[in-house]
Amino acid sequence: ELPLLIAVDEEGGTVTRVSSNPAFREYKFPSPRYLYDHGGLETVLVCEKEKCQLLSSLGINVNLAPVCDVVNEKTAFLADRSLQLPPEMTGEMIAKMVTTMQQGGVGAVLKHFPGYGNCDDTHVNAVVDDRTLDQFRKNDLIPFQKGIEAGAGAVMVCHNIVNAMDPSMPASLSPAVNKLLREELKFGGVIITDDLIMDAISSHYDSGEAAVLAILAGNDMLITTWSDERYQAVLDAVAQGRISPERIRESAVRILQWKMDLGLIG
Repeated sequence: ELPLLIAVDEEGGTVTRVSSNPAFREYKFPSPRYLYDHGGLETVLVCEKEKCQLLSSLGINVNLAPVCDVVNEKTAFLADRSLQLPPEMTGEMIAKMVTTMQQGGVGAVLKHFPGYGNCDDTHVNAVVDDRTLDQFRKNDLIPFQKGIEAGAGAVMVCHNIVNAMDPSMPASLSPAVNKLLREELKFGGVIITDDLIMDAISSHYDSGEAAVLAILAGNDMLITTWSDERYQAVLDAVAQGRISPERIRESAVRILQWKMDLGLIG
């Protein structure tokens, strides 16, 4: 049997699915932003190393982190979860965090592509981003590029509708956004959707159709509840010829390669 990828959200700060439980750690991990403010990059990396040790001890081999989003408004939805640093500085930190995670045996997932910026919360509503492609290239894409160059095995795509890339579809369901990640950023690893239960998707798309569209867009893995319903919808789409076996095979190969890179299979 092939070993599973077992993932968790353990960013530090407000998103701590493991360390917030006192059975696993006395205090939850602080956010990377807090650590940077109180000790610089070295303190951030020491914490990342400890985080990897804790996750690995529990059999968790993927962390849905680090947050690559460039946020500069204190009231923005992702302000507390981002580094709140300029793009180049964010990219340098992301690269070192990815390297530390790799050394700790935990897979990194860069999020939330193509960059959340100062947008509102897609957990509760659809969000439209009107920034230009040039703005993304000069700001938001830089940390993702640095993380990819450092060897991150996966990228998570957000649900924002990015007008400059695809005004008709959320990024997570958009072939155009996937193409930009593959072709412009030269990413050959695993692309993962943000949670398809979030209102930006679930309020506008049937649950099974959302899963099918996500795979047609090029995503390799889906974060989802209602998994039985979505799984069946994907099976039906393959049987009907809507999703080709080649599309599924492409993702399977990338996922297997990631498992090999993580040392889960030889």
